[in-house]
Amino acid sequence: MKTYEIRQGTPSDANFTFYGGARDFVRYKGAEAICHGPAETGKTISALNKLHLCACKYPNASIVICRKTLASTNSTVVQTFMDKVLDTTLVTVFGGRSPEWFDYPNRSRIWVAGIDKPGKILSSEMDLIYVNQAEELTLDDWETLTTRTTGRAGHMPYAQTIGDANPSYPNHWMYNRPSLRLFYSHHTENPALYDPQTGQITEQGRRTMAVLNALTGLRRTRLLDGKPAQAEGVIYEGWNDAVHLVYRDAVPACDRHIAGVDWGFTHPGVIGIWGVDGDGRMYLVAQIYHTKRLIDWWTERAKELQAEFRVEAWYCGPDQPANIQTFVQAGLNALPAVNDVRPGIDAVAQRLQVAGDGKPRLFVVRDSLRYKDESLEQARKPYATEQEFHSYVWASGSKEQPVKELDDGLDSARYTCMGANTGTHRAKVLTVDMELSYA
Repeated sequence: MKTYEIRQGTPSDANFTFYGGARDFVRYKGAEAICHGPAETGKTISALNKLHLCACKYPNASIVICRKTLASTNSTVVQTFMDKVLDTTLVTVFGGRSPEWFDYPNRSRIWVAGIDKPGKILSSEMDLIYVNQAEELTLDDWETLTTRTTGRAGHMPYAQTIGDANPSYPNHWMYNRPSLRLFYSHHTENPALYDPQTGQITEQGRRTMAVLNALTGLRRTRLLDGKPAQAEGVIYEGWNDAVHLVYRDAVPACDRHIAGVDWGFTHPGVIGIWGVDGDGRMYLVAQIYHTKRLIDWWTERAKELQAEFRVEAWYCGPDQPANIQTFVQAGLNALPAVNDVRPGIDAVAQRLQVAGDGKPRLFVVRDSLRYKDESLEQARKPYATEQEFHSYVWASGSKEQPVKELDDGLDSARYTCMGANTGTHRAKVLTVDMELSYA
């Protein structure tokens, strides 16, 4: 339990000024609203201050902060709430740095939840539910939340399901829902980036906009320009977040685990551990996606994963034979992966297709990421395999060669799918054992 001391004023004092679209969003009292716009416009901090002010103003209010998963809620938006919003009031935190709820002096409570672990929180009537990065939710997720904010809680004069969101693909449900009001925010409305009195860019603004201006392609269109977009020539057209991203409790027992390894340093290195169930479906159950790590670090991570999952075979990028040998010397069944690009892409694409049983043959488990690379997140680059699917595109005028950027996790997946399809690891295990026995 941690208590934040009052530094100035009382809990009901507003120590935050809202601007532009975020101001209109905060004032809105309709049933459904999302503050939408490019990265770094102040959407999240504005939404969090709205929650704080509602908790201060309305005694006994029941409010929720959530994201798609509870782990991501605690590691991102809740930390922002604790570090940047709660430092001027007396609020009791239950649960330390991974809190379960925040209690206010007027008996209002802000709960912390994830769609993957709703528990009693998201099964109860609430006055206000806020979703960070609402573009991650399915329509079913959103509609489930709206059934919890019908007004029956009765501690506020209005009930809402609200969120903030970065732009997504054009046919995303949030652009096609009549009951939902979208409020657009812009970089110039963030006082940290542009001085609200003079309109001049600040030093922080220069740094932030330099990062966003360095983006290319789909990520630039969405995160800098703030426009919904679908990448032209996207390779994995069959990828669907609502189908292929699953919660961990949806993963069946897997009697085998195999791994794909894409080496990297300046660009990310990736290890992906894939569970294979009795029907041959593959589940990415653990992944490490990181820059600027040497082979010794990768070897230690691989040994940890080997002990946890008893990995049958490690399919490694064949361009670094010395790294493969280091893995072998560490006791891992490391093999050079088949690196035929187009057949590998086809192998992944075929697994994305929904089969006769209504399920695809490839899934990514939410929160499978370990050792998050904060530098990639700050640079607005992918930091997990699932973030690459929407922007992996064919080179201009070709459907044989992809654009070789932002594809490290997908290369790891490609190696693993080729290994799983050919089954060559069993024969190669004997070869490796023989080589080691004669060494």
